[in-house]
Amino acid sequence: MFGDVVMPTAKSLRVGFQMDPMEGVNIDADSTFRIALEAQARGHSLIYWTPQRLAYIEGRVIARGQSMEVRREKGNHVTLGELRDYDLADLDVVWLRQDPPFDMGYITTTHLLDRVHPDTLVVNDPTWVRGWPEKLMVLDFPDLTPPTVVARDLETLKAFKARHGDVVLKPLYGNGGAGVFRLTAEDRNLASLHELFSSINSEPLIMQKFLPAVSKGDKRVILIDGEPVGAINRVPAKGEVRSNMHVGGRPEKVDLTERDLEICAAIGPRLRDAGQIFVGIDVIGDWLTEINVTSPTGLQELEKFDGINASALIWEAIEKRR
Repeated sequence: MFGDVVMPTAKSLRVGFQMDPMEGVNIDADSTFRIALEAQARGHSLIYWTPQRLAYIEGRVIARGQSMEVRREKGNHVTLGELRDYDLADLDVVWLRQDPPFDMGYITTTHLLDRVHPDTLVVNDPTWVRGWPEKLMVLDFPDLTPPTVVARDLETLKAFKARHGDVVLKPLYGNGGAGVFRLTAEDRNLASLHELFSSINSEPLIMQKFLPAVSKGDKRVILIDGEPVGAINRVPAKGEVRSNMHVGGRPEKVDLTERDLEICAAIGPRLRDAGQIFVGIDVIGDWLTEINVTSPTGLQELEKFDGINASALIWEAIEKRR
C-alpha cells in the first residue's frame, strides 16, 4: 500500500500506546507518531501512557493513561484526555514503543504485558522482545554477521582486538549510538574504556570487527511480519563512525540488494513465528549487525523516499490477527 489514502477497517480497535512522552516527538521523523496517525485514519481509537504508569493491581494489568488524538500539525500534534485507569484486558492492541535502554525497568514492563498477550495483542510480542535484545539475536546467525565477541573479561576483548585489529566496542544494551567506540589497530584505549564501562554496570560488552563499508552508510531494512518492505541508508556525519540519526546520521534513499534479501529470507520466518510484526535490521555492506525489535524506527524516512506507507502494511498485519 502506498501514499496516504487509507480505507477504514470494518472493526474499530481500541489501541494503547506505551511510549515515551508523545508531547515531545518529532512529527516528521517519529515512527510511533506515524503508526498512531495511521491507526486513527483507519478508525481506531487511541490511548496513551508512559511506561511509569503501567501497573499490576490485584490480578489486573492497569495503565493510568489518556485518550489521544493526533494530527500532523507542528506545535499542536496531540490532544490528550483526562488521566484515568485502563484495564489492558479491555483493549484490542497494545504497542510496546518506549525507547531503550533495555534495563530492568524495560524488562519488567514486558513481564506485565505478557499477562494480557495474546488476548490483547501486544506489538511486538513481549516475550521475544525480552528474549531477543538487539545485539544478541544476531548471534543466532553467525554466517550473516561480522566477527563478534560478547565478553566482560578484558583479556578476552584484548585477544579479539589483537586478531582483528580495527574493531568497534559497544555497550550490550545501549541504543541510539551512545557509547559506541571505534578502536583502530594502534589504539591503546581499550583498558581505559573497559574500566569506564565497568564503573557504570556489570554487563558484558560487545566487540565487532570494524566494517569500512560503514562510511557509505548503515542500511536500515524494515521487515513487516517477517517480509522486507524497503530500506533507508543512514550515512555517518563527517568524522563519525556512528550512523544513527540520533547522532547526526543522514538518511538517504537506497534499494534492497540481493544480499539484503538473502539476510531477510534467513531471519524473517523466525521473526514472524515469534510475533515480531515491526522489525528494523541494520546491515553494513554485506553484514547483519543488529536486529531491532524493541522500538524500531525508519517508517517516515521510507515513506518520504520511496512512497511506501509501511505503517498501513503494519496495520494490515495487526488487523488480520484481530
